[in-house]
Amino acid sequence: MKGSLWLAWRQQRVPAGIGAAALVVAAALAAHFRSGMLDALHSGLFDHCGTGPLYCTRSGTGLPLLLDVEPLKYLGALNIVLPVVIGVFWGAPLLGRDRELGTHRMVLAQGVSRRQWFASRFALAVAATTALSGLLAGVFAWWWRPAADRSYGLFWYDDTALSGSGPRVVAAALFGLAAGTLLGLLARRVLAAMGLTLLTTGVLTLLLEWTHRTRLLVPPHTYVSAGITPKAPMGEKWSTGTYGLITASGRHDDVLNCPYPSGSQLRECMTAHGYVARFYEASPAGDYWAFQWTDTAVLGGLAVLFTVFTVLLLRRRV
Repeated sequence: MKGSLWLAWRQQRVPAGIGAAALVVAAALAAHFRSGMLDALHSGLFDHCGTGPLYCTRSGTGLPLLLDVEPLKYLGALNIVLPVVIGVFWGAPLLGRDRELGTHRMVLAQGVSRRQWFASRFALAVAATTALSGLLAGVFAWWWRPAADRSYGLFWYDDTALSGSGPRVVAAALFGLAAGTLLGLLARRVLAAMGLTLLTTGVLTLLLEWTHRTRLLVPPHTYVSAGITPKAPMGEKWSTGTYGLITASGRHDDVLNCPYPSGSQLRECMTAHGYVARFYEASPAGDYWAFQWTDTAVLGGLAVLFTVFTVLLLRRRV
């Protein structure tokens, strides 16, 4: 390693070291808590529990019987905020620090081109970010697997599972890096770039969480049961909270038009209003990957777009 790449490593070894230390700590904690989780599952205490959204209860007391998944949720939360942290503390100073101090002029005076100066720093940051985020996502998945989609564990649609695991974590981290790098090039001060990066990455993170809740990018499925036939068990589906009744013409009405759970009253009400079926909206467990790849496409696309803008602005800003 020599030249501009060696200099890039010298400048980025601190954040790289902090990231590596955080990964080691996360892996150690995951191994510890996962071992306790497996011991609890092998004890037989949860053998009578089934899948589904309803809590499993402790025999004799009726109290919910749950695994200790709070530490797992903390790791998921860390993965969710990872693009903010990387963007603010790694992306924003990546070019911004040299521009603010003027040290890039000395590097460019040594015969290094602007694009080479950028490429060496950015490529190293991308490699480290990809490795860190990918391994953190892998640790979460490994820890989560024994408790995945169980009434006593953590369902796939929990915020920390849906947004804190899978390829989305890697795409989000790269987005944070690319956003911070671009804003570091545009801003005159590193602190200003860090503030703008915090705002940009934070807003997009919250916006994507909102699209999950509203099912804006991944529409829910509609499940229909004829007449007063009870709906199939919810199981691992993520309900939207939308239930209703369907007329012979296909019109969907609110469930409160016939607010009876079952029996003759429900049948009489449906007959009187011309309803022939009931429906509810929910996202099946298979939509976990639809959410994952949709978010990955959005975040990865923005990361590429911001990187292209950075390359195009190099000559004007450096």
